[in-house]
Amino acid sequence: MAFKKLTTQATVPDSPDRLFLDLPRRKLASLFDHQGQMLRNYAAKAIKASDVALQLPTGSGKTLVGLLLAEWRRRKYGERVLYLCPTRQLVNQVAEEASQKYGITVQPFTGARRDYSPDAKAAYEDANRVAVTTYNSLFNTNPYFENPDVIIVDDAHAAESYMASQWTMRIDRYEEKDEVLHKAVAAVLKPLLSTQNYSRLLGVWEGVDDMSWTDKIPTHELVQIADELRATINANVSESKQRYTWKMLSNHLHACQLYVSSSEIMLRPLIPPTWSHAPFIGAKQRIFMSATLGAGGDLERLTGRPSIMRLPIPEGWDKQGIGRRFFLFPEKSLTEDETVELRRRLMRKAHRSLVLTPSKAEADAVIEDVKENLNYATFTAADLEVSKTEFTGSRNAVAVIANRYDGIDFPEDDCRLLFVEGLSRTTNLQERFLINRMGANLLFNERIQTRVLQAIGRCTRGLNDYSAVVVTGNELPAYLTDRERRTYFHPELQAELRFGLEQSTNMTADEFLDNFDIFLEHEEAWEDANEGILEVRAAATQKIFPAMDQLENVVSHEIAWQAASWNQDYEKAYDAAREVLGGLNHAELRGYRALWHYLAGSSAEAAAKAGNSGFDTMARTQYRKAKEAANGIPWLITLARGDTPSGPDRDADQDSTVLMQVEQLEARLVKLGTLHNRDFSAREKTIREGLQDGERFEQAQVLLGEHLGFSAGKREEDASPDPWWMVGDIVIVFEDHANAKGESTIVDATKARQAASHPNWMRENVPGCKDARILPVLVTPAKRAKEGAMPSLKQVAHWDVVQFREWAEQALIVIRDLRRDFRQQGDLMWRAQAAQALTDNLIAAPVLLTWLEARPANEHLTSVS
Repeated sequence: MAFKKLTTQATVPDSPDRLFLDLPRRKLASLFDHQGQMLRNYAAKAIKASDVALQLPTGSGKTLVGLLLAEWRRRKYGERVLYLCPTRQLVNQVAEEASQKYGITVQPFTGARRDYSPDAKAAYEDANRVAVTTYNSLFNTNPYFENPDVIIVDDAHAAESYMASQWTMRIDRYEEKDEVLHKAVAAVLKPLLSTQNYSRLLGVWEGVDDMSWTDKIPTHELVQIADELRATINANVSESKQRYTWKMLSNHLHACQLYVSSSEIMLRPLIPPTWSHAPFIGAKQRIFMSATLGAGGDLERLTGRPSIMRLPIPEGWDKQGIGRRFFLFPEKSLTEDETVELRRRLMRKAHRSLVLTPSKAEADAVIEDVKENLNYATFTAADLEVSKTEFTGSRNAVAVIANRYDGIDFPEDDCRLLFVEGLSRTTNLQERFLINRMGANLLFNERIQTRVLQAIGRCTRGLNDYSAVVVTGNELPAYLTDRERRTYFHPELQAELRFGLEQSTNMTADEFLDNFDIFLEHEEAWEDANEGILEVRAAATQKIFPAMDQLENVVSHEIAWQAASWNQDYEKAYDAAREVLGGLNHAELRGYRALWHYLAGSSAEAAAKAGNSGFDTMARTQYRKAKEAANGIPWLITLARGDTPSGPDRDADQDSTVLMQVEQLEARLVKLGTLHNRDFSAREKTIREGLQDGERFEQAQVLLGEHLGFSAGKREEDASPDPWWMVGDIVIVFEDHANAKGESTIVDATKARQAASHPNWMRENVPGCKDARILPVLVTPAKRAKEGAMPSLKQVAHWDVVQFREWAEQALIVIRDLRRDFRQQGDLMWRAQAAQALTDNLIAAPVLLTWLEARPANEHLTSVS
């Protein structure tokens, strides 16, 4: 055969925007001005930067900018360039666009490493083509891409879950292959948890408070059990997919956080240690592209990179949005059943629609409903991962995607109807803990906003796209409709939401459908409505979240703390934590500052154990400061150690119990929703009516306890008590006599002994009660008791049923007043207000218990023979 001719290096322009003109197969005549501007800014400022971030809004041609940068660097410097996408579907989409629209030949890599062809590998390794692949292809324990020169991260806002996954061990109680591992790890954690929380961990639930429970194992306790935990996981992880992640974590437990909930156990470092992943850290440059990069150092926290150069959004995009969204909030006007029926009717009109749900169970329920009532084809994320062609080619179809905010796009006529059903603000236990337990909302404001924007923008990817967005559930409607929070949104979104809210109030299902018809037609009737949206947009301004400058200034020290902890340099970690604390002064960062005092204390304690003198005193000081900063955070009140050598702090215990009750009240308010008053008012009505009815009194008492922030329950078993209310180590268990015949009723010895025995039953049958302070309470209209009942009644509190109803009515009013000011979980100012209101009105568990303990039944009932 003939020898191959050596190729010569073609001349490469000095800027990537000029390379576009040298692409003979391109279908576009020229770049948009903003694309050229971004590429020239890069060439002028960022060629040699280690980490660069480009903000380009959705629909602005971000993919072309990224591909031109990749191709230009490959040609100019002979570099191996890796272009990362969230999903396989996007890999294929980018490769197709590169070839068909832009005239750039790239090499896509999807599937298993063993299936990569020799030609494909040679094209990348010899820097003859840009490689396009998924995040997971780089972030795993044994990546094929070992030495890229340049890494381009598309949709960087979605990168955290993929990057962090390499160092995140999630042991799912529902995953069959994790079942043995979950039980084994739970057994190791049992001594560190209360009996109630251990039962929650095993999935023994009494109510919504148990289901939403999230906790963190204190750092010093994790260190104490590290050897046992390591041995246990080693012995049980072989059948679990977690075995790959465990390889990355097993020798670094000292640098990890361990979170627990009723559904999973999660082990991970606070910040992903990307500096320990050679293929990522070894690249000459990492380029992060996103529609929203986030302020406050969020991109740095997501990626573990301490300093990222940002190239700002091109001029003109601060007001202009992408496409048009018509928001519908049907639950503002319709019942739950009516809302489901409206969903079906809208799907019939749209033919193709997309549904986003927070979990697979809810996705399965939607799919079942669609099949049963519409007989439409249904598609899941797995079905769409490689290609959307079958979905977009179907006349009638519904795509249902669980627990995904982004990654699959449906532009133009692909889909004109999007349902966002019940999506949560948080995506993992660490976020849930920091927001709901630590009050660190400010830290995640940008991330949550980005997540929400990605969810509602699945079907509006270009300037000419338009889609209706139907929002239902508890958290997301409240998030989007909150008047104050909306001021932090893009002006376009502010205007769309205001319009959508006005069109969703006092509406019938038919009126919703009529408006949807007008929107789908997109003719003159819609033009008039759109003019109103544009007028509101013109008048709107976007506010900046508070304290973003402080969070941005400390993020490099946060990463330094994690890196030092990872390397067991605890003295350096302590210094880094102090640097973080020095920069967190904003009042709304109090919860986050308290956490860093605790982390500083943990680092100092570890340094002391490593033999560094003086650090034990520093640890006690930081723990004390954590506790002082922890007003509103029960987790830190109970865990700040070393500041009460004289023994238990009873006041601190009471404060912690009240705040635990407030946390559970928050969860209850979220569950009932804040978009409208319908469910909340219905719950109040059920309680009020039930308390007046002897037959329904006990069930109403359970609902009342939940409504007030208690974990409440009742079991219909032999010798079981009537309802109980529990929070922390306080348990109030009732013996109800509500349907007795007024004051003429006499409490007999059997009733008294039954009430007095309830604490024993609770300790034997209800998790969390073994070491609790349990008080039996007799709720009765009776004024008299048999002489033989008196000894037992010494151990029982008395609560006149009329007084109980009056107290309950006042308590309902207090909760309604608090709800008016409630916006979201983790608001420390609201928590302080709620704790004071509960205490002042005899609702807080410690003060209610004290009041009842002073009312022994034998002193409030007259003895008769």
